[in-house]
Amino acid sequence: MKRTLSLWQPLVLASAILGTPLLAQAELKSEEIDYQVNGENFTGYLAYDDDFQGERPGVLVVHEWWGHGDYVRKRADMLAELGYTAFALDMYGSDKYAEHPEKANEFMQAVMSNQEAAKDRFESALELLREQPTVATDQIAALGYCFGGAVVLNMARAGLDLDGVVSYHGMLSAETPASEGDIEAEVLVFTGEDDPMVPKAQVDSFKQEMRSANVDFKVHSYEGAQHAFTNPDATGKGEQFELPLAYDAEADADSWHKTQRFLDRLFD
Repeated sequence: MKRTLSLWQPLVLASAILGTPLLAQAELKSEEIDYQVNGENFTGYLAYDDDFQGERPGVLVVHEWWGHGDYVRKRADMLAELGYTAFALDMYGSDKYAEHPEKANEFMQAVMSNQEAAKDRFESALELLREQPTVATDQIAALGYCFGGAVVLNMARAGLDLDGVVSYHGMLSAETPASEGDIEAEVLVFTGEDDPMVPKAQVDSFKQEMRSANVDFKVHSYEGAQHAFTNPDATGKGEQFELPLAYDAEADADSWHKTQRFLDRLFD
């Protein structure tokens, strides 16, 4: 396993926008980790703050449909800054990052059409996170954005050993809805009311699925928010490709604040 160590540089502007406090003289470290799943190469990103001593909860972060890039790594840094060990995993494979929606859709469909392979990729990353000396192996959550939101929800439906999962503007439907007893994790969902990719009917159906399966869940819908509302690059990409993508600073800040409270309570 190849590991390249580098020091994290504070994301001052992003932290200010998203309401994340910067720790004085905190030294966040990051490692790019190459790993294999069923003979395929993947590249993830581990972040932690070595000012925190001993084990702490671990958080997996799953990327958008574009692939594993700077955005998901920034989120891992932000989690590390809060005192977690975060691992931004790779669901597509090393060097598979899309610059065009057609390629992003191709990458996404290859994963979503084979849920067993998707589970293998997720579980491999989960085990890699648990192996880290800074991680309390019995305290793990997962966050996902867009495509990643659907992934973490499907992993919860599959009964993986996670304390909680958080989906941001992710697809909420499932080929096989959860039954009672399937989902052990607490579930938190953030969605946009003006997101045509996740319409109200899908949100309502998801809520009914969670209630029927007796899941501890909460859904927050943001008025006026479109798809990818947590990503500052969304508006530009939406305009470039004529897609209903737009950044919403208020929804972004509020969802991150609620995520922090969710994780605090989850691991209290």
